Amino acid sequence: MADTTQATAVPGWVLKFMDAIDTLEFGEGFAPLTDNTDMYFGTAHIHGVEAIKEFFVKIDAPLVISHEVLEFWTASDGVRLLRGEAVMAKKSEPERVVRAPFMHIFYLAQEEPVRIRTIRVTAGPLQTDAVM
Repeated sequence: MADTTQATAVPGWVLKFMDAIDTLEFGEGFAPLTDNTDMYFGTAHIHGVEAIKEFFVKIDAPLVISHEVLEFWTASDGVRLLRGEAVMAKKSEPERVVRAPFMHIFYLAQEEPVRIRTIRVTAGPLQTDAVM
């Protein structure tokens, strides 16, 4: 079997996307998303860039949050894999910091300029021992 997935440097568009989620300022960071982009976040299915923005505002506005990209891979057929960790706290309880692992799978519709067809996001668990 051929090795079709390679660890690569994190592209700028990914860092801008993560920053947009942290700041809820979607400008350039959300440029790769379109009206036809689908996002699956856990069990939620969100369709279109505007709905995806609304989703992130809903879940992240009450938080102080920072997404850190730990690993990034390029796979064949426009698939990109990202592993990271979110460091977050409720704005009302900034001293109670929680770290959550996450994984994003990006399915690109095109490479230049990057357009994202689908994003699949898994996050957590927040407390591993709670599920073991």
